[in-house]
Parts: sequence; structure tokens; C-alpha cells
Amino acid sequence: PGQERSQLEEEFRIIKRPLIKNAMGDTAAQLDRANLIMVTSALPGEGKTYTAINLAMSMALELDHTVLLVDADVVHPSVLDRLGLPPAKGLMDLLTDPGLDLSDVLLRTNIPKLVVLPAGTPSSRSTELLASGVMEELLDELAQSYDDRIVIFDTPPLLPSTESRVLATHMGQVAVVVEADQ
Repeated sequence: PGQERSQLEEEFRIIKRPLIKNAMGDTAAQLDRANLIMVTSALPGEGKTYTAINLAMSMALELDHTVLLVDADVVHPSVLDRLGLPPAKGLMDLLTDPGLDLSDVLLRTNIPKLVVLPAGTPSSRSTELLASGVMEELLDELAQSYDDRIVIFDTPPLLPSTESRVLATHMGQVAVVVEADQ
């Protein structure tokens, strides 16, 4: 943000427009949790985290929306590292510690309308935690707390893990990143 306009910036504008329309527009009434958008890929290394971060930053520049970027790649979290932030409590901690509140683990960024929810402490039971009733309640809270909020989930790749398959059943929209020429 704040740089001169670039072709990459324009490409993310093109990508975000239908997602925002689905999340907040006329079709939102037809989609359950339309403002929860999962970004995934088939395999590691195809650019899903890069896409999730840039999509979240692009959407945060919108005048009428705020964005929560969730590092739901609990197997190999990298959002904090890519943003130059140290590891912190987050999603997995919310699912395992009933005394922890969402506001305790959200991280503000230098982009005024962008907040990050880290992946948190790794767990060998991550699939089961993401499929739990506690996660269902958290997703409801994320989807309904703010009328103007769009929530972007950076999730693990689909083929080597089960976490994304569990999360996909709870999302309003899914964006699949495919490596070019592959």
C-alpha cells in the first residue's frame, strides 16, 4: 500500500471484485458465511499464502470493508514470518484454551483496516480441532461480528493434508491458487 499503481495491484483488484460482491452484494443473502473466504492450492509452493496476503491487503484498501487475515495453515504457518512478525498465540490456542478470547490473539498491522489472526501453537490434533464445535462457534463469530468484515483464510494445500477439506465445508467462498504453466 502507498506505492505507485502496478500491474500486480490491478490483478488483485480484478480478483477481489467478485469475491467482495459475493461477500457483501446481492448474492451474499444466498451464501452462508459469504464473507469467509478460503484461499488454498492443490500443492505446496503454488502461491496461496502470497495470494492470501496480497488479497487481504488489497481488500483492506476498500473504503467500506475491514479485513481479518487468518493464518489457518496450521501445519506450516507462514503469514507472520512473511509479514516480519514473531510467532504468537492464535487460532489453535483459541480452540484449545477456553479462557482465551479472540481479542487476545488478534494482531494489528500498519494497514489500518487489516488485522491478522496467527495460526498459534501447533497441535497434532489440528484436523480434529478445526472440525470441532468450538471452531464452528468461532467461525460464526467471525462471520457475524462485523457487517463490514471480510475474513481471508490462508489454509494448507488440499492434497497433502486434511485440514483444508474440513475448513472448506464451513466457508462461504473458496479461491484455489494454481501455479501457472503447471
